[in-house]
Amino acid sequence: MTNRCIFSGIAAVAVALWFSTIACAQEADLRLPISVDADSFAYDGKNAMLTYYGLKLNQGSIGIEADEGRASNVDFEDSVWEFKGNVVIDVENGHVECDSAHLKFSGHQLQSATITGSPATFEMQRPDSEVVTHAEAGRLEYDFESGIIEFSGDATITEGGNQISSNYLVYNIEEQRINARSAGEGEPRVKIIYTPQDSEDGDDATPQNQESSAEPEDGNDDQ
Repeated sequence: MTNRCIFSGIAAVAVALWFSTIACAQEADLRLPISVDADSFAYDGKNAMLTYYGLKLNQGSIGIEADEGRASNVDFEDSVWEFKGNVVIDVENGHVECDSAHLKFSGHQLQSATITGSPATFEMQRPDSEVVTHAEAGRLEYDFESGIIEFSGDATITEGGNQISSNYLVYNIEEQRINARSAGEGEPRVKIIYTPQDSEDGDDATPQNQESSAEPEDGNDDQ
């Protein structure tokens, strides 16, 4: 298997992971009734802000828990939600744990998200596989309009015996392109671990452990 195939496979994992956990929470779910349980609740009419403490929110297959949740609107139609402290987000086949999550919705669709943690962790299982994909990063940013997902802060994506680690990972959804680079001189380099599967076409010749030095972003793609 070539490096191109390895990068493409890892890129697909990154996209499947993110869209299976948050970005791909079905639009139909975001139109269902919302159930909110909280230890306490406050409304700031001047700033049009709802604040929940000890929050447990459920809507369809979506479940969110946090020490604190703030929202500009009670639903996900056109609103901004800020979750802080022991944040747990569950959707079908996906699980996220982080310190904070900033989510912006428009027309029942996720437009942007910023997730942070020390680290933030992500797990998902595709419906057609028993393998659990795991990712972690200090920060994840998703922009719906540009179709860009950024992992930063000791980012690692692992599936089965395959892993890519870098201080900075960027995935372009439309171009299906992944770029990875270190933070700079003296910082950990991009590291790829690939575990060959049993095959009859000689793919097992691929090295199991590869490291690449930091290059300009357009030089670390799926070539």
